Amino acid sequence: MIACIWATTLNDELIWGERNSDPSVYIHRIATNPDFRGRNLVKAIVNWADDYSRGLNLKFVRMDTVGYNPGLINHYQKMGFASVGTTTLEVTAGLPDHYKEGEVYLFEREVTPKMS
Repeated sequence: MIACIWATTLNDELIWGERNSDPSVYIHRIATNPDFRGRNLVKAIVNWADDYSRGLNLKFVRMDTVGYNPGLINHYQKMGFASVGTTTLEVTAGLPDHYKEGEVYLFEREVTPKMS
């Protein structure tokens, strides 16, 4: 049984614009099987992203969400992500359809150093 899936990329220019030049990993489309909710899987993904990013000398882990979703925004902030603003995408060709539906809320966290 699959507990959770997500997508990553090292390039997200359509969403992040000029900020895309910062060395970052971008996490998208986290989907959790309802049978596995409440098991801190987003935290596990963020920990994985930190490890992955350290290995590639990346500076940020970044995420976004389309539309104002206070519950999800709060969840991201609890995971150490800071809100860095919103954007309305001018070009959405090549992106999933939900990116056409409103403002995109952007979040990032600096890659945390490895604890000894």
